[in-house]
Amino acid sequence: MRDFARSDSAAVQAQLDRLAQLSVPDGRLGLDTIRALLDRLGNPHRKLPPTFHVAGTNGKGSTCAFLRAMLEAEGYKVHVTTSPHLVRYNERIRVAGELISDERLSVLLADVLDAGEDLNPSFFEVTIAAAFTEFARVPADACVVEVGLGGRFDATNVLEADVLAACGIAALGIDHERFLLAPEEGVPEEPIARIAFEKAGIAKQGVPLVSVRGNNPSQAQQVIQAVAEAKGAPLHEVYSFENGNIYIDDYHYPEPGIRGPHQHRNAALANGMLRLQDKVAVSGDSIKKGIGSAFWPARMQLLGPGPLSALAEGQDIWLDGGHNPSAGLAIAEAIDGPLHLVMGMLANKDPRSLLDALAGRIRSLTVIPVPGHEAHPVDAFGRDAQPALTVEEALFNLPADGYPILIAGSLYLAGEVLRLNDEIPD
Repeated sequence: MRDFARSDSAAVQAQLDRLAQLSVPDGRLGLDTIRALLDRLGNPHRKLPPTFHVAGTNGKGSTCAFLRAMLEAEGYKVHVTTSPHLVRYNERIRVAGELISDERLSVLLADVLDAGEDLNPSFFEVTIAAAFTEFARVPADACVVEVGLGGRFDATNVLEADVLAACGIAALGIDHERFLLAPEEGVPEEPIARIAFEKAGIAKQGVPLVSVRGNNPSQAQQVIQAVAEAKGAPLHEVYSFENGNIYIDDYHYPEPGIRGPHQHRNAALANGMLRLQDKVAVSGDSIKKGIGSAFWPARMQLLGPGPLSALAEGQDIWLDGGHNPSAGLAIAEAIDGPLHLVMGMLANKDPRSLLDALAGRIRSLTVIPVPGHEAHPVDAFGRDAQPALTVEEALFNLPADGYPILIAGSLYLAGEVLRLNDEIPD
């Protein structure tokens, strides 16, 4: 799987071009390479402020956004690393509240790439090594780290108990089957149980491991519990806010700033991770404020005024990067009634992921390419689908009937939409 990145800075682009040449040898699993790379860089992962580590199939990025908002509401400086980026690679490394600058990023990437030149690290391993190096260099009060893929063998799983405040597992689903369901002895065979096994691999002895009650099938939760017990990690199941009866220090929780009913569960996970740890003090008022103010681009985001929005004036345009069945169900919960669907989906994803969840509600379906990536052609989506060459063409040709428009199917497509609408994440 190859990631892509571009930059308007020539110095940054020179390093991104080097990153683009990296590949992982077939069959390589484990943390040996990232550990060797970090060792050459002075083991920065052991010098981080109290760190919150989040895994999951859907919702881990939103959970990180809630954590950041809650911690910043308390007045803390927070480092954050998430993936993928939507428009600029810089989005992956937020240093003490600010996206890393082009000037610092070019130097940092060069240092990390030079240090690991003979190790053949992956794109993501270099990214995490760069993020941890910068986080160890710049003072901050807390750190939030999103797992990239899986958990057990993810590059972020070099984090050790000494720096961890809490670990969290968001909603699970079937995704990245080639990597997460690869045959292996001694692991669960049923797909959702195997996914749970991989995600729970972030558990560490003595570090609270938090999940949301009812968020995952019982079979998956049983696996999480077994892994937690084997690792000596205290497992906590917290309740979601969805029933509207959860209070924070006598205050009723606010509606989450990130839209969609499923975001109540992600907010609850972030709340639980903060309340069940003892390394960073966060008040109920700050948790409440963070729930209401959190923002995570391309997750049920209502596009603001811009060049793209002007092509469908008078109609709401929603943007979501969801691309698996679980995400499809969450999107279906978040939008009521009929809609126009504009979709681009990578060729390695199931084209029915969103269609089945929205069955009977799609007034029109327009299929577009995902720029720079191999995507499903229009005939993969059924006989009612219509093609368009660009998102602009798709929006221009939709009827002005007042029904909302959903653009979905890929985070890479979502990034292109934000760029075209002049809504660059910052």
